[in-house]
Amino acid sequence: MKQHQKGSKKLLNAWAFYDWANSVYTLTIASSIFPIFYSALFVSEIKKVNAFGFEFKSTALITFVTAFTFLVVAVISPILSGIADYVGNKKSFMKFFCYIGGLGCIGLYWFSLERIHLSLLFYFMGLIGYWGSLVFYNSYLPDIAFPEQQDRISAKGFSLGYIGSVLLLIINLVMVMYPESFGFNIAIDPGILATGTDIEIELASEAARNAASVEAMRVAFITVGLWWILFSQYTFYVLPKGVSNGHKVTKSIVFNGFKELRSVWKALTNNLRLKRYLGAFFVFSMAVQTIMLVAVYFGEEEIAWEDSDGKTMGLIFSILIIQLVAVLGAVLTSRASARYGNINTLIAVNFIWMSLCFYAYFMVTPMDFYIAAGFVGFVMGGVQSLARSTYSKFLPETKDTTSYFSFYDVAEKIGIVIGMVIFATIDQITGSMRNAILFLFVFFLFGIVLLFRVPRKA
Repeated sequence: MKQHQKGSKKLLNAWAFYDWANSVYTLTIASSIFPIFYSALFVSEIKKVNAFGFEFKSTALITFVTAFTFLVVAVISPILSGIADYVGNKKSFMKFFCYIGGLGCIGLYWFSLERIHLSLLFYFMGLIGYWGSLVFYNSYLPDIAFPEQQDRISAKGFSLGYIGSVLLLIINLVMVMYPESFGFNIAIDPGILATGTDIEIELASEAARNAASVEAMRVAFITVGLWWILFSQYTFYVLPKGVSNGHKVTKSIVFNGFKELRSVWKALTNNLRLKRYLGAFFVFSMAVQTIMLVAVYFGEEEIAWEDSDGKTMGLIFSILIIQLVAVLGAVLTSRASARYGNINTLIAVNFIWMSLCFYAYFMVTPMDFYIAAGFVGFVMGGVQSLARSTYSKFLPETKDTTSYFSFYDVAEKIGIVIGMVIFATIDQITGSMRNAILFLFVFFLFGIVLLFRVPRKA
């Protein structure tokens, strides 16, 4: 395989194309169809589920499992990134997590409350596969792009991800809303058709259609896994294997990643700008990722939808709004950073996020939710893309990029664990996600204060 030069168009595009491949996970599984599917499993208004010997509020359970997954990623990623740096083959680790995640998505086809522990294992695989692969994907950025290219190619990656994921979501949405057109069986009990009243027949027809839609959601999970695995092959084909040192993995270097994290931490004492930026990133990312992971669960539970069909359409429509606006947001944020600077732009974006937390507490109607979705989309792509490229640009001259991005990843994941646990605990205790999301206002405020303390020049 030909090795492409750093900064080459083909190499940059191949790297960005992984966003096209893996973003279908975040949209379909994390953000739209899976939360709706998960809610549909609960037939009563009191959404409780027994798991691990305890009774959980349904949204609290999935939030706790999500937090646990991020904790696992935070623990294992330094180990794996240390090994990857040592043997110079981070692409193999990126592939491993990609395939684990894709298979986890496919496994969600069999998700059920009767097999809750196995079901949560598939959910865990998808989540850990996505975030685990990002450790190595992000670490490629300074290897394949020069500093002046990084903002733009990072934004391009997110934009490709939004476009690709929306494309698949539209296909899945049509499949869910019109299951009979895709061959899903909508069968009504012949006995009800023969002897039932008009109301009974109508209710039976609606139940059959809902069952077919749920089956279509299960098939949608398979399409996500296949899309992710198949489209990632181009990225894997073009990206370099890594900087090979001719080393083999031995027992002595398994925990080398933690030593590298300690080295990075020590190096931060001599890099005030990077150290303060990481502190700010830790705080505001905690809130951003929590909101993105619970947004649809919030909309499903707290918004007054007209009926179940209206809820399904409304939630997916709001996600489409977020994704489409996010493409524009990522591009405009990249341009704003070029004009006003990365830190100043991040401060402005965090002000918008903070305002959204306050607004979300009072949301009631679907229109309220759509308005919030538009603003979330505008700042979602911008804050993710700019946070990643800002960190990359602040790095010192080093070949050890994986260790630095592993540190970045661990900081992000620990922040998410804290944010998700706080959110789930407030939700479980108070019984309302509104109280939990209002609390995130504090994280954004603190993040803004910390961003003001980041030196504008090294």
